[in-house]
This record gives sequence, C-alpha cells and structure tokens, in this order.
Amino acid sequence: MIKLENFLFRFFRVFRRSFLSRFLNLRVSTFIFFDYFKNFEKVEAVKKIFGEQTIDVLCNLKVDLTWFGGYMYIDDTNGHLVVSLRYLNKGDKLDIYLDLIHELVHVKQYLDGKNLFDSKYSYVDRPTELEAYTYTVKEARRLGLSDKRILSYLETEWISSVDLKRLAKAVKVYY
Repeated sequence: MIKLENFLFRFFRVFRRSFLSRFLNLRVSTFIFFDYFKNFEKVEAVKKIFGEQTIDVLCNLKVDLTWFGGYMYIDDTNGHLVVSLRYLNKGDKLDIYLDLIHELVHVKQYLDGKNLFDSKYSYVDRPTELEAYTYTVKEARRLGLSDKRILSYLETEWISSVDLKRLAKAVKVYY
C-alpha cells in the first residue's frame, strides 16, 4: 500500500500542474494554518524561520487537506501547505511535527522566491531540501533525538539507501 500511495503522491504532484486539475478538486478542504495547527507562533524553531513575520506568515498560510496518501509538501504554484489527512490521523506525532518544521522552511523559501523543485538536482542534493533537512535535524537534536531516531525520520519511500546515506552525511546525522 505504501508504494501505491507514494506513486499517487508523485502523480498528483505532477497532475496539479495540468489543465485537468482545474476541473477536479483533489483537496478535501482548505484552512488557515492557525485553524489546524495551534500555537505554532510560539514555537522557537518556527520563530527562527520567519522572525518578526511569524504571526503574519502563519495567519496567511493556507493548508489544503487532501484525501490521497503521502505526507505533506508545499504546493509551489500557490505556496499552500498540502497535508494528507491519513498522515495527520495515523502518522507518528513527532514525525508530523518535524515535517511541519521542514515544510515551514520550504514556505520561507517559497516566499523568498526560491525554486523548491529544481530539477537540476536530485532530491537529496537539492539546496532547498538540504536547507530544510539541516534545520529540521537541528530541531530534532534540540528535542533530544538520537542519530538513530533522526535517521529513521529521514528514511522515506522515495529515498534509496545510497541517497539516505548521502543525505544523512550532508546534514551530519551519523550511523
């Protein structure tokens, strides 16, 4: 089932850019970030991402809840945080928190005009991903997570074991 969900996740990321996506609504509903994620403006890691603009950014950040699998990502066509309802309901709460931190770094990058999905790079070599993972690993360490637990967090269906090792080395997580 996880491979099917990963396929659908990737398919819908491409699909959302097609003309057909205007006719088919793949989202369950859209919220303001604060409607769904309470008190994130008080989280030190979040305040360090956005600085004095934290409340303004989070007040204006839209969250699209979706029915298909996957986790979460930033829609680079509109800057919305897209989140799988299944992941929110069944995912590990610590992983969800770390993913939110990771994606909020991408929100900042989006607001700064960076190309989030630069195809010149593989996923684990993409500067925007390295920046987001480096920041997330820093937060994971602040929370007291071991390298083993952080490595478990970094491991996903779309990263090969070779790429995982390269990513871990780049963000200074040791086996």
